[in-house]
Amino acid sequence: MTLVAGVDSSTQSCKVMVCDAETGAVVRQGRAPHPDGTEIDPAAWESAARSAIAAAGGFDDVAAVAVGAQQHGMVCLDETGRVIRPALLWNDVRSADAARALVDELGGSRAWAQAVGVVPLAAVTVAKLRWLADHEPRHADHTAAVCLPHDWLTWRLRGEGDVATLTTDRSDASGTGYFDAATGAYRLDLLELGMRGRRPQVPKVTGPSEKITADMATFGAGLGDNAAAALGLGAAEGDVIVSIGTSGVVAAVVADPIRDEAGYVAGFADGTGRYLPLVCTLNAARVLDAAATMLRVDHEELSRLALSAAPGSQGLVLVPYLEGERTPNRPNASGALHGLRIANATPANLARAAVEGLLCALADGLAQLTRHGVVVRRIMLVGGGARSQALRRIAPAILGMPVLVPRPAEYVALGAARQAAWALAGSPQPPRWQPPPTEQYCADPVPAVWERYAQVRDLTEGT
Repeated sequence: MTLVAGVDSSTQSCKVMVCDAETGAVVRQGRAPHPDGTEIDPAAWESAARSAIAAAGGFDDVAAVAVGAQQHGMVCLDETGRVIRPALLWNDVRSADAARALVDELGGSRAWAQAVGVVPLAAVTVAKLRWLADHEPRHADHTAAVCLPHDWLTWRLRGEGDVATLTTDRSDASGTGYFDAATGAYRLDLLELGMRGRRPQVPKVTGPSEKITADMATFGAGLGDNAAAALGLGAAEGDVIVSIGTSGVVAAVVADPIRDEAGYVAGFADGTGRYLPLVCTLNAARVLDAAATMLRVDHEELSRLALSAAPGSQGLVLVPYLEGERTPNRPNASGALHGLRIANATPANLARAAVEGLLCALADGLAQLTRHGVVVRRIMLVGGGARSQALRRIAPAILGMPVLVPRPAEYVALGAARQAAWALAGSPQPPRWQPPPTEQYCADPVPAVWERYAQVRDLTEGT
């Protein structure tokens, strides 16, 4: 049996899956936690990865490895490869003003959409680089190379030290704000715009089946986490993936690039040569955590309460911008409850309003994709939040069609492992691994819930 490994370096932890290269069957696995926060010393990623690798039985018998990781994070290196400052993560919103300035300087959202398919928000790497240039100019001056979390971790696991050997892939590069997925080329002029005239080195963009030889094993290019999840799920054109984790993501696999001049849809690439336009929210599974904390219940009881309430929560609406928001671009917003009355002030209605509010925010994202011509053949619901029975059962009512819930698994790590097998084989297409079994959930659509949500979401303060 030939073994391959996928590494998922997410916001909260590192997961490692060792799989059969031919079938995708999981042979063994391991994990290790990451520190909390919106900035982190990248050394913590490497430490966690090595702990997770050890917990998975090591890589001595592994033929190929690929890394999937959280997107957008800013990792700055000096000319010797030393990390200059802690990495700013995707969910660090201090770069919101920088993003707005960059949009204006290029001539507005339309100019950015036409240039790279992505309009800068606080999460996007180019905005973080502008924040660095303005607030830590000495660090910006010493930045010889800038890369992303998966780039850096892949580089470290390969045992590299020369910044000239940094690599990335088009899925992750497409989220930087200075790479155009449609042309497959960097826009170094936009990198310079972000860095106020500085031009640090950027990683070489490698193809999805390209292999890189290292002492330990063959390495694949790696991927951004959303592209890795799509590859792990075996998603095809017409599939929409709704992922409910630390962030919420609505992403579609399509053949042609999408450029949204309003900036709601990010024109990312997938991990196969196609495209993965997506809408990302800052608030997802933690909305359920917050509701459970407020009600002093566990998640099982939260689901029971939510399902005991009627659709619409008797007029109670939760706008779930608890940590600011990325889509819509409201980094300083806060959550809000609307329509609270004596008659609807019950734990059941609050629980259901939390589930419905989270899903309505994702329904907004789905609507943005369909406005750009995305045809939805099926919806797959994944992520930690998808373990909620209430969310699974209420989702088809809010999203307007049945949803498929794949068997719980670490799909980012599995997608990275599949890409490692692809690089090892060097074949034109990824290996044909068995897609995961799914459970279908159906419910009558209740458009009035989303309509009511749409009436009140823009009343939320803190734009």
